[in-house]
Amino acid sequence: MNEVNKSTTLAFLIYPGFPMACLTSAIEPLRAANEIVGQKAFAWQLISETGGRVSSSAEVGFDPDHALEAADNVDYLFLLSSPQSKFERPKASEGHLRRLARHGVKMGAISGGVFPLARSGLLSGYKCSVHWCYEAAFAAEFPDHAMTADVINIDKNRYTASGAAAAFDLMLHLIDEKLGQEVTTEVACWFQHPLMRGAGVRQKTPTVGTKSTSDMLPPVVAQAVEIFASRIADPIAIEDVAKAVGVSSRRIERSFKQATGQSPSHYYRALRMNAARQLVLYSKDTMIEIANAVGYCSATPMIRHYKQSFGLSPSEDRKTINIFRVENNSAIPST
Repeated sequence: MNEVNKSTTLAFLIYPGFPMACLTSAIEPLRAANEIVGQKAFAWQLISETGGRVSSSAEVGFDPDHALEAADNVDYLFLLSSPQSKFERPKASEGHLRRLARHGVKMGAISGGVFPLARSGLLSGYKCSVHWCYEAAFAAEFPDHAMTADVINIDKNRYTASGAAAAFDLMLHLIDEKLGQEVTTEVACWFQHPLMRGAGVRQKTPTVGTKSTSDMLPPVVAQAVEIFASRIADPIAIEDVAKAVGVSSRRIERSFKQATGQSPSHYYRALRMNAARQLVLYSKDTMIEIANAVGYCSATPMIRHYKQSFGLSPSEDRKTINIFRVENNSAIPST
């Protein structure tokens, strides 16, 4: 067990509507590590932009320790938010974030927190982990930013985690660095958490219309799905996908039916609709812009297919959806 010389202090900047699970998944392993070693190896504090009370996605209120402008003497600062979260005073508050980064604070984000971190300019030149539900929206708003489907990503002094369970993994990484593998393993066992997932471990994603995840698909189908996902804006013919995978069109049709109960064309459309839904929910793009982004020349057929997929039009969805609810395989995370 490594000796603790001084506490490592983490600050969590919470925005209205932030996913509460991400906060508890980050703090609890740190608390457990302190108990195991019998020392205050880690300290943490909650901050908000103004220092005022903040309600989480579950409508549970939190009273921060202080305002962002008073944040000082911290080693890490993590942003926790929904994708739409923005500062009330962006110029001043983003300036505070950049000042902290210049003074050596390691910056990070969990789940939707990558959006305000990127808006602050602090992810430019860094790769970040983006939750699969937010990929299309993040790519649309930040086309020049590099992102990964890994559960966590550490790029120099930028630390990002795709969701709540990934936040736990990221904290295990910090515990391992400071206290060693023995303590890290015990913390993981306290919470019956699978041992720490590190860089290179990809997020699990649901397969459309089934109860399985993408890593459970047969190789032929998995390869085809990867091609589909890379060609959302520029659709590719099923025959060309079959050629790329090295099988016949009939074989790929049969494989999809067996693995997903759907034809490859139906599965492909569902992927494009999920991408469209991300843009409907997490961007201000117009319908024609969204249609173009998911491979349609006009908005009319996209809107028709959207309504067939989700039971309401994109404009109705944008007005009424609760962004922290998951229904079936909808592109709406609670992370």
